[in-house]
Amino acid sequence: MAILLVTIFLGISTAAWTPSSSAALPAGNAITDGRSLLRYALPIKNEPVRQLQASLEDISNQLRANRRWGNISKDLSKASRSLDQSSKILASVPEERQPQAEAWIKDLQSGVNNLQELVKVKDKEKIQGERDRLLNIVNLLEESMVKEFPFEVPQEYSNLPQLKGRATVDIKTNKGNLTVVVDGYSAPVTAGNFVDLVQRGFYNGLEFTRSEESYFLQTGDPPGKEVGFIDPKTGKYRAIPLEVLVQGDKAPTYGITLEDAGRYLDMPVLPFSSFGAVVMARPETQVNGASSQFFFFLFEPELTPAGRNLLDGRYSVFGYLTEGKEVLDILKAGDKIESATVVQGIENLVQPQAA
Repeated sequence: MAILLVTIFLGISTAAWTPSSSAALPAGNAITDGRSLLRYALPIKNEPVRQLQASLEDISNQLRANRRWGNISKDLSKASRSLDQSSKILASVPEERQPQAEAWIKDLQSGVNNLQELVKVKDKEKIQGERDRLLNIVNLLEESMVKEFPFEVPQEYSNLPQLKGRATVDIKTNKGNLTVVVDGYSAPVTAGNFVDLVQRGFYNGLEFTRSEESYFLQTGDPPGKEVGFIDPKTGKYRAIPLEVLVQGDKAPTYGITLEDAGRYLDMPVLPFSSFGAVVMARPETQVNGASSQFFFFLFEPELTPAGRNLLDGRYSVFGYLTEGKEVLDILKAGDKIESATVVQGIENLVQPQAA
């Protein structure tokens, strides 16, 4: 059966600038929400805040599973116990940020109490809304714990833009708007290249050129014979290395797929488990040949189990869709990006120093 599934997926047509086909290999309860994956990708170590995050995120799972109110109450009890450890949470926050962090913790405590009351009356819609609001605060709290960029990018890539943090990009299409968050903590070179091109207006007016339903939607191919970005300063094609940060590693692996590195079972920090994963496309045989083309992964976990995926470690995921799922669902080849704009985090873009 596994061989049959691989054969079916490998039957999807591919070309030099499309992602290679994949078969899903489920590995437990994979996280399929892009916002959650971005939270877990933050380079922090604080057990109480991670427990708080996990408890609040699980509420959505319980609401989908026939509204398991008893389990939601347990999640909220766990969240409350995590917030009782406020001193341990604050220990990871730099001193100058602690007053704001204390205010967030008080808001979270009040919000958890509010959720406990909403559970009593079983108001699903209000519970979901308050849960989402609290997770946004958790995200701010966790981001405040990041003290510095966690590693040095190899010197050989110093000629490329780098994103030393995160950025939010709004993409306006002819069918609606998309919002993506790109993660320089996990893929600084790939994310930096993308944000730099957005700032240049490179993607404005470009069409989505390739699409496969429930698989991918690709763009970034400029008009004319070129298949990537030509740097006006050098007159040359800007090539981006394959960049994958593995869970537990201190820095990304560059220039080699995890498969070729013999790391078949290692999981990337940014996996292909979420609808709307943002990924650099590259020529099939050139791991360091990416440039401007990228694709949205359209894997639908409700239809196919998420988990270990043959694409993980073969292509660089550098962010996730955070708003506009219903728009991404209806975009096809021939649709157009009207504009792409960096709306947050541009200060994290570091341009290469002039020689």
